[in-house]
Amino acid sequence: MELGAFSISLAVKDIEVSRAFYEKLGFKTWGGDASQNWLILKNGEHVIGLFQGMFERNMLTFNPGWTQQADPLQSFTDVRELQRQLKAQGLVLLSEADEASSGPASFVVIDPDGNPVLVDQHV
Repeated sequence: MELGAFSISLAVKDIEVSRAFYEKLGFKTWGGDASQNWLILKNGEHVIGLFQGMFERNMLTFNPGWTQQADPLQSFTDVRELQRQLKAQGLVLLSEADEASSGPASFVVIDPDGNPVLVDQHV
């Protein structure tokens, strides 16, 4: 199962304090908008999203249809197909993509330890 680009989405208390911390670890702002309380930081192939006030817990995030550089892939498994495969394996989803839709969509599944896993397709 190919889930796409990987990042960790961090629920932060203060986006500027968090940005300063991760910049000391070599991360650079790559996208987002601090005035909207979200930033994407990169260090090589490693991607971290900082999100203030948008969700309660840190999340693993996968982006079907994207490379690690957020370039669209010509061929990839659609988020709705990934959702069908996981449900067929007995996983219960916290939120689901609309099966009748196409294009951008997402779903969330919770791992056995309570960690949310977001599969978020932007293309």
